[in-house]
Amino acid sequence: MPSRGRSGRKRVLVPEAADVLDAYKLEIANELGIDYSGDKGELPSRQNGYVGGYMVRKMIQFAETQMAQGQLQTSQLAQQPAPHVPPPGISGQ
Repeated sequence: MPSRGRSGRKRVLVPEAADVLDAYKLEIANELGIDYSGDKGELPSRQNGYVGGYMVRKMIQFAETQMAQGQLQTSQLAQQPAPHVPPPGISGQ
């Protein structure tokens, strides 16, 4: 039976952050010189992956800077548990 709702890597853990993450994707794509305003399906997967990878790299760098300045504690990074993703071939209930 297929699971309802979003699961896996693309699930946004904080739904209120979805719009901010989308805006951040556009900002990063513009920084990289990639036109990210149209149909993302038209972009090569390499470009889509580059935007996502660069986004993650910048978010990690930001968190590391905050930790170094004492503005962020390690315990704040894991306030929610990671989503459970069933192994391939096993459907979620």
